Amino acid sequence: MTSALDDLIKLLDLEVIEVNIFRGVSPDENRQRVFGGQVAGQALIAASRTVDDKSRHVHSLHAYFLRPGDPTVPILYEVDRIRDGKSFTTRRVIAIQHGKAIFNLQASFQIFEKGLENHIQMPKDLPLAESLPDFKERMTPYKQQIGDWFDHPRPIDLRYIDSDPFSRKNNKSSGQKLWMRADGKLPDDPVLHACIVTYASDMSLLDTALLPHGISWTDKGVQMASLDHVMWFHRPFRADDWLLYDQLALSTSNARGLASGSIFTKSGQLVVTVAQEGLTRLVD
Repeated sequence: MTSALDDLIKLLDLEVIEVNIFRGVSPDENRQRVFGGQVAGQALIAASRTVDDKSRHVHSLHAYFLRPGDPTVPILYEVDRIRDGKSFTTRRVIAIQHGKAIFNLQASFQIFEKGLENHIQMPKDLPLAESLPDFKERMTPYKQQIGDWFDHPRPIDLRYIDSDPFSRKNNKSSGQKLWMRADGKLPDDPVLHACIVTYASDMSLLDTALLPHGISWTDKGVQMASLDHVMWFHRPFRADDWLLYDQLALSTSNARGLASGSIFTKSGQLVVTVAQEGLTRLVD
């Protein structure tokens, strides 16, 4: 396991404060606000810690980003045990800083049940992840623009199949594809794998909403921030195996952008579906 991945696992290991109350911290990084995937991952950990039946795994989450998180202070997670049914368990989590809610998540957990099977097909004839450049290889031409973040350790290995955020200017498209996986071997804990994919799912999806316009979040005058994030977990997977993240721009209007993502295993099984809407404002 790389040190960056080890740090991410520690980041997701919340401190128990009281029954249904947990505390999380942010990494010591030069960020203006807390990374949205971190808050979503920590909130899912908090919710799962209150599910007593460990045979129930998360099948969906719906989240709203309410305020920018302050990376210099801890985040308090309060869990509301809404319902424990025969097949489903529902939890609501509020993330709090400075006495105000910054994030709201509702998650549902389900026991495994056999039933009908069907899913959309993974795109064909894609290059293997191992054949594509990693972050440093891909971004070396933009090292000066990226600054200190170029050498920052990364727990998630992302490999763009299409153009990257720095090279796609004026290159209009309807979506993007990339391979991703945790950069190291993870323990056999389905909750941890779900939380790490939740963390990673926020790393590139909103960018997709800009692709039909031939612009990128790296361009001046583009203001972006996540507003809400939805995930459905269909089948078991490992976050330390290569996963294809097939992303599609659905709509941009009223300074908001909406994108969806389908996450497949290397063998072609659809394991997660994601949708995210975010602020896509053009400023002078």
